[in-house]
This record gives sequence, C-alpha cells and structure tokens, in this order.
Amino acid sequence: LLCKNELNDTLNNLCHWMKDEHVDKNLVTQLDSAFIRKDPYGVVLIIAPWNYPIHLFLVPLIGAIAAGNCVIVKPSETSKNTERLVAEMLSCYLDSDCFAVVTAGVEETTRLLENKFDYIFFTGSPRVGRIIMTAAAKHLTPVTLELGGKNPCYVSDTCDVQNVARRVAWGRFFNAGQTCIAPDYVLCSVEMQEKLMPALREAITEFFGSNPRESPDFGRIVGDKQFRRIRALLCSGRVAIGGQTDEKERYIAPTVLADVLPSDPAMQEEIFGPILPIVVVANMDEAIDFINARPRPLAIYAFSCDSKVVKQVLERTSSGGFCGNDTLMHLTLTSLPFGGIGNSGLGKYHGKFTFDTFTHHRGCLHRNMGLEALNALRYPPYSQQKLGLLTATFEIKRKGTCTLL
Repeated sequence: LLCKNELNDTLNNLCHWMKDEHVDKNLVTQLDSAFIRKDPYGVVLIIAPWNYPIHLFLVPLIGAIAAGNCVIVKPSETSKNTERLVAEMLSCYLDSDCFAVVTAGVEETTRLLENKFDYIFFTGSPRVGRIIMTAAAKHLTPVTLELGGKNPCYVSDTCDVQNVARRVAWGRFFNAGQTCIAPDYVLCSVEMQEKLMPALREAITEFFGSNPRESPDFGRIVGDKQFRRIRALLCSGRVAIGGQTDEKERYIAPTVLADVLPSDPAMQEEIFGPILPIVVVANMDEAIDFINARPRPLAIYAFSCDSKVVKQVLERTSSGGFCGNDTLMHLTLTSLPFGGIGNSGLGKYHGKFTFDTFTHHRGCLHRNMGLEALNALRYPPYSQQKLGLLTATFEIKRKGTCTLL
C-alpha cells in the first residue's frame, strides 16, 4: 500500500513537479525569464536493504524514474528470494531501457561501486554507508544515505499507559523488530517502568497470543548471523517479558528488558530485532540529556498527555524525524520528508522529496537580446554614479528589523 501511495502521489503530481519553477527577479532582470529547470542526474544506483526488500527499492525507484533517470537496482543478497523475484519480474512492468538489476554479493558490489554513477541512493547501516560515501567521493558523486541508529522513546509519567504499551509494542515488534525507525529503547522513570510492564505484556498477548511462536503475525529473523547477534543482546538488564529463542527457526520472542544500563550490550548498537530495553531516568530533562549525549537518531518518539512535554522533547533534541504519542506513523505520509541526520543518514525522500532528490535543480536566466542601454551601468569605465545606480537595482532590501537578545 505504501508503494502504491508513493506511485499514485507521483502520477497525480508529476506534471506539476517537473514544470519550470519561475522565481523572483531584481530590477535589472524584470524583463527576462528566471527559472529553475528540473533535469535528471543521469544514471543512478539504488542499493536496497533486506528488511523491507520491496518497499525500500521501489519507493526510491519511483522517484528516480519520474525525475527522468535511468537506474541500476542492487537488491540485498541477504533476502535471496526477493532478490531473485526483482531480477526476474521487474522487466514485466518497466521498460528495460530505463533500468537494470544487479544481483551480487559484497565483492561484486565493491566492484560495482568502482564505476562512475551520477547519483547513489543507499539504505543500510552507518558502517556500510561510510564505505558507499568513500567510493562515491572518488567520482564526486552525490549520495543519499538512509541509515539507522538507536531511536529513543521517552515515556513521561503523565500518559495513558495502555495506549503507550500498544503503540510501542506495535512499533518495536512489527517485522520482528527489523525496522530502521522502530523504537530502539524506552526512557522512563522507575514508576513508569513498573506500570508499563503489565501493559506491555498485555499488548504482546493481545497482538500475538500467549505463544507468539505460533502467531502468523510475528516474523522471524532474516538470517543465522543476525539471529546470533541479536540473541547475544539478551544478557542486558533483566528479561522481564519473553526471552525465548529457537535458533533452528531463527525465532526470538517479543522481549522486554528492564533496568538496562547505558553500558549494557543492548545499548551499544542498533538492536534491529524484537528486543525492547527500558532505561530508567529521573525525569524529562535527564531523558533529553541522555538522547543528546548520543549520535542523532533516525527517529525520536515521545509520549505524554501533556503536549508541552512532547514539544519540549521535539525542540530540545535533533533527529531525522519525530513522532509524538505514536511510533512509525510519520513514515506513512508522503507529504513528510523521510531521512536521517548525522550518523543516521544524509538526504531525504518520499513523495515530492524523492523526485527532488533525484533531480538536478538547474538555475536558468534567459535574457532579452535587446535593450542594451539597460546594461550600460555594469560596463566599465565605472563611476560613483554608476555604482550607486547598480546598488539600487541589485540590492535586496530588508523588510524588518532584528533585535539582539
């Protein structure tokens, strides 16, 4: 549905997005045409991850082709079945002149990056993002990096605990926690931790039944390596809910860890699995300090019945995106830009933002061939009178005053 929404939004608005955008002019250029031309970059490379292997290649692909580019698509080799599906089926829907699919592992992708592309769009981890950016720098190729990070979720003492538990549990355990914008850990007081535990247990049972392993709505970890990495994080704090694992099935139960310390393993890396640590803080100020002491995340979540608390978290922190009193839902709006900042990424997309990402905004001025007398002021020899007239015709006037506080 999200892919179809992106496609329909693009089809509905493309005629408007691609038009020349006329801009303001100064006195000298009043009789001329000043506009922004929307040009494609050329050939772009889209490298997609495994956790949402259709959505996270198709959404940027829609914008890239809409902007007039040709695209090399590199699906993740980790999700092998989807990789094969994309390679075999995409040509049934798109003209093969405008795209190509490359199926490859790490070694082949490294060689692929040695080629010169006009733009690279990568979704994945910060570690690989640095490799992509280094390779792009050799050709001065612009990049968008959609990375991840540890997304904090602050829960204040004034909130509807049941609603918070449902919304946090849904966001954390959706796709077995393998979501880049999932709430990675909860920050709350000791009192709220005690209230949240039974509410989270109830929400997990409501969603997945008394035995989540048997639920058709609870996923599995993508691979053995990923399973072992996530399982090793269970030693953090104490297991308050869940904790069961099955390596053969790559099953990790929806798990909540209580009394987690900042030094625990679960707080040293993005979890990317169905584990939710709870870190105790004294109050909102301590939670904000905790968030600001770490790399800027892809998303920040804040829950409170007091809108002033939510606004405080928004105003005093920095992140790629923000959602108050819910999780993940900001992703569903094509009208909002989606992207990271700092360690969580570079650039943005969704809706028109995707089109703009894959578009070179070319500044253009088309002047009148005649009326040469109007240009005399800028030609030598110069005089004070000429300079005064030039200043008057080119200067941008301030409309207000500025007060230093």
